[in-house]
Amino acid sequence: MSKGTIYLIPTVLAPDTQTQVLPDYTIQQVRNIEHFFVENVRTARRFISSLKLGLNIENLTFYLIDKHTPAEEIKKNAQILLKGKDVGIISEAGCPGIADPGALVVNVGHKLGVRVVPLVGPSSIFLALMSSGLNGQSFAFKGYLPIDKQDRIKAIKQLEKLSLSQQQTQIFMETPFRNNQLLEVMRQQCRKSTKLCVASNITAENAYIVTKTIQEWKNTEVDLHKKPTIFVLQAY
Repeated sequence: MSKGTIYLIPTVLAPDTQTQVLPDYTIQQVRNIEHFFVENVRTARRFISSLKLGLNIENLTFYLIDKHTPAEEIKKNAQILLKGKDVGIISEAGCPGIADPGALVVNVGHKLGVRVVPLVGPSSIFLALMSSGLNGQSFAFKGYLPIDKQDRIKAIKQLEKLSLSQQQTQIFMETPFRNNQLLEVMRQQCRKSTKLCVASNITAENAYIVTKTIQEWKNTEVDLHKKPTIFVLQAY
């Protein structure tokens, strides 16, 4: 029996943008899959329904993968691939496997010797970098910064120092309800000449993507509360 294939299925970053950001090939591939590893079952079901493929969602099988999912459970559920069944991985938003637990399933897939196919779709990380005007030749994604204020200040200073010494763009994010606090820390702690791109609500009609120096951000009023945002920083 031939083995199944893992398909990494990107999802939308903003509601109702499927036809704008997803190629038809990516959308149609979902039609042929019955087993999905997902970060959030409710979000995944809603996403598949929005593609209007005529699928009966109740006939699909969803396996939850998050930071609490035991590795053994992932290995057990992935055995469906050895029975010739294709599997889709769906993130909460954007591309699975990047800052996302879907990477755990892909890792198991490689150990099982199955084919892994990444499908085309939006990545907030790369879209933010593309639109920042900052260094796209050397960059690093740092994920979430520490919550503790002092640890956060230390992390930001370290990222700025690294960016300056290696001329490397630093990309990071925050839980949406803490975006304003993170921006304020950077206003206070970073060099005036450091450039920061704030990329919020990417791909939505009300997207806000602006690059300024820290000095300019000190004089800029913006509310990022509860808005998905990527921060792109380069020190000068």
